[in-house]
Amino acid sequence: MPHVRVVSTGGTIASTSGGGERGKTPSESGDDLVEAVPELADYAAIDVDDVCQVSGFQMDFETAGRIVDAVERAAEEGADGVVVTHGTDTMAESAYYCALVAEGVPVVFTGAQRPFDQLGTDGPTNLLAAVRAAGHDRFRAAGGSYLAFNDAVHAARRVVKSHTSKLETFQSPDAGPVAELTPNGFRFLREPGRDVDPIPGARIDPGVRVELVTNAMGVDGRQVERALEEGVDAIVVAGTGLGNATGDLGAALEDAIDAGVPVVLTSRCHAGAAAGLYGGPGGAKTLLEDGAIAGGDLPPWKARIRAALAVSTADDETTVADRVRAAFEGVDSIA
Repeated sequence: MPHVRVVSTGGTIASTSGGGERGKTPSESGDDLVEAVPELADYAAIDVDDVCQVSGFQMDFETAGRIVDAVERAAEEGADGVVVTHGTDTMAESAYYCALVAEGVPVVFTGAQRPFDQLGTDGPTNLLAAVRAAGHDRFRAAGGSYLAFNDAVHAARRVVKSHTSKLETFQSPDAGPVAELTPNGFRFLREPGRDVDPIPGARIDPGVRVELVTNAMGVDGRQVERALEEGVDAIVVAGTGLGNATGDLGAALEDAIDAGVPVVLTSRCHAGAAAGLYGGPGGAKTLLEDGAIAGGDLPPWKARIRAALAVSTADDETTVADRVRAAFEGVDSIA
């Protein structure tokens, strides 16, 4: 029987109305979550590591780094797989962080859309699916980082949260899940594995600042101008459509590029990749020709993780802009 460690971090799966707080807040420990699903013992020997107790929207770079530390510690201590219980708001980001830097055993993130104390909570079934995936022979052989939710297992590289409250919120646009859980066990839809260009052993320096700028109708360049004044390390643009910006925002981004600040161009769309088609002020083709870095089909928030890791990687021989550019080479490929 495989040994699976559950790394608990809070989130909706552990949230209740207790504690005197307004609204639901994380209150249940990892042991509480495991004890609520006795069927786990049919699939793995379980132990628990409580790393933190926060909602997904409170996750930060430092805490995400502690999750990766816990994953690597579990592997060193002999675990065959790791399950991370996590808030859904930023689960895909933490899973992607783990995909980039952690090596060895499979890591499966999971959580819930309905709190621990709500009738019909989805936490127990999601936790069971995640433990079964983490201990499964094919996932153990392939390694990698995944997200198990609503009877589907998604690759961390591809998965996004698509709905605020539905149980089937996690989707993998343009790719689909790696596997689905059926009454007969897992049905694999494509090969599992580590489908990212890794940055092994890296951690995001909590002091690194990567600004996320979203384009929309009439957006100007003031957010970028303030960021430059305050010493930003990199900028990720969630552009409209293929990665376009308004003329005013585009002008500010060109100032950032001229100042040596790397600018990564992505799209705010749910699916598809940014591409240099449109010229003119703020057009993606204009920005890319002026030195912006193509973020491919990475969602802006995942591009921000990758850029922050590149900035944090010590290298006295290259500029920050060169490190970020190198980190995004080939990121658009799904193969």
